[in-house]
Amino acid sequence: MSAQSHSLVMLRRNLKHLTRNPTSVFNAVLMPIIIMLMFVYMFGDAFSVGVDYIDYATPGLILLAVCYGLGATATAVNSDMTKGIINRFKAMDVSRGAVLVGHVVTSVLTNLIAIAALVGVAFLLGFSPRAGLVDWLAAGGVVVLLAFAAGWLTVALGLSAKSPETAGMAAVPLVMLPFFSSAIVPAEKMGPGLRQFAEYQPFTPIIETVRGLLDSAPDTTDAAVAVAWCVAIALVGYLWARSAFTKRA
Repeated sequence: MSAQSHSLVMLRRNLKHLTRNPTSVFNAVLMPIIIMLMFVYMFGDAFSVGVDYIDYATPGLILLAVCYGLGATATAVNSDMTKGIINRFKAMDVSRGAVLVGHVVTSVLTNLIAIAALVGVAFLLGFSPRAGLVDWLAAGGVVVLLAFAAGWLTVALGLSAKSPETAGMAAVPLVMLPFFSSAIVPAEKMGPGLRQFAEYQPFTPIIETVRGLLDSAPDTTDAAVAVAWCVAIALVGYLWARSAFTKRA
């Protein structure tokens, strides 16, 4: 079998495991929706953002949805390493790269399902983007690029952790990072220190790029910075994951 065939087999295996774990499905799909309902209905009127809060918050919550399923990915990767599954794959001559690619693609597909559900709920709550077809495609491309990058970084974290429990905890900073960006409120409304952190961390330019595209007013500077961050994260995650996999396998 080719490496592509091995990757498809690993993808099918990971998707079956995911559907048998309702907690992972809950975290990946339902939690971002619950957070949206909480912020829009409980806190939305408290924020002055110049537009309807649902229009402001949805792009940031889309990026939050990318992060919420990462803990399950890190745990699944670590479980493969610590429970002897990798040794069985080695005996069957399964491509090592296929194991990693299978987890990354599963993570991306889970993210897309979560985002589709989130956007559907956002429209029910009054989300009214100005984006045309090209803007939607560009925004989708940025989101997929981030999901791909975050997937590789999460796989690397899972491989580097000592147990499935610590692997899940290792992904927590990625889950929390969007809360300290412009996802919920504009960075300029934050206090000193936190404002500078929000402005220069990777999620803010990515969120602002998606927000600008959905408003049909993209900022080319934000877009360039966002793509650069995604490529850098993906490269670091990929190299780290390959190195960690080689050492442990």
